[in-house]
Amino acid sequence: MNDFCNRRRLVSLAALLLISSGCHFVYPGRRADGPVPNVPPQMPRELAKVSLPDYIIEPPDVLTIEATSLLPKQPYALRPLDVVAVTTQGMVPEETNVAGEFLIQANGAIDLGFVLGSVQAAGKTVEELQADILATLRQQVREPQVTVTLTQLAAQQQIAGEHLVAPDGKVNLGTYGRVRVVGMTMEEARAAIEAHLAQYLENPQIALDVLGYNSKVYYVVTQGAGLGDRVVILPAKGNETVLDAIGQVQGLDSTSSTRMWVARPGGNECGGDQIMPVDWLAITQRGDVGTNYQLMPGDRLYVSEDKLVAIDTKLGKIFSPLERIFGVTLLGTQTTSRLVFFDRGGGTGGGFDHP
Repeated sequence: MNDFCNRRRLVSLAALLLISSGCHFVYPGRRADGPVPNVPPQMPRELAKVSLPDYIIEPPDVLTIEATSLLPKQPYALRPLDVVAVTTQGMVPEETNVAGEFLIQANGAIDLGFVLGSVQAAGKTVEELQADILATLRQQVREPQVTVTLTQLAAQQQIAGEHLVAPDGKVNLGTYGRVRVVGMTMEEARAAIEAHLAQYLENPQIALDVLGYNSKVYYVVTQGAGLGDRVVILPAKGNETVLDAIGQVQGLDSTSSTRMWVARPGGNECGGDQIMPVDWLAITQRGDVGTNYQLMPGDRLYVSEDKLVAIDTKLGKIFSPLERIFGVTLLGTQTTSRLVFFDRGGGTGGGFDHP
């Protein structure tokens, strides 16, 4: 058992000597004897950031719609949950005049108070409802006056609010159907929704914005030193740098080294992988912004493993099964020896035989 432990120490020592005798870091996408990829000086980084291009809507973004002008095409038949404003004049006493907004109930009627009672409104135009209320008042008042206006559409509540872009790239507008907005900018999506609503409304106008930027992300990949890599997905908001990304994942852990780089999808000026090495010590200890690159949607910030920890993990994987095997073997040998010893009477306390 002691020989086995000594052999393990020798192997570990040889591995340490190998690391200290010239092992150097090799970035992916280049030969071991090739140069580190050159990064163009105009690459966006801290203190030299750029604005991202027009945002392209994709699932599962969340859009918010505000109704600026939603007027129904005429003639419009009132529906339940529409809101109408009713104003009357000429009633005696004057306090009994009606003035306010009234919701058309599920049964299609509006309640105008004790004097006028319930009036059926659903299925009628605003002019027809006004004529019905006026006819009712003329039975009680000589020269009544009535004004009825539509103030809110029931369907407007389905249009305004938050809307999730579905996997098929469409947003749901309730009774007005669904509109495809995937692959569009904000201006294009607003025009598409207004054009769709124009089939039902008179010159509709809406305000459109993105509430949840969910489709544009970047990745922080941490090599696990033989224990499995970890991938963290973070939303790309257009202002993050390498330092921001490391802060989002709560810093470097015990298995990570300070060797890292940004892998950007697409080729570089030489047609190879677009790799941007990061000098972590310069960023954190000297405040050097040269390699604190601005991260773009789709970027991979790769954090390399600590080589010593990785070697220790690999040695543990190799020697742990052997230690268990030798441990079981040694335990079996010791148990067998004790059984033989007791079987020969060595454990009876009889002592030695004298001549």
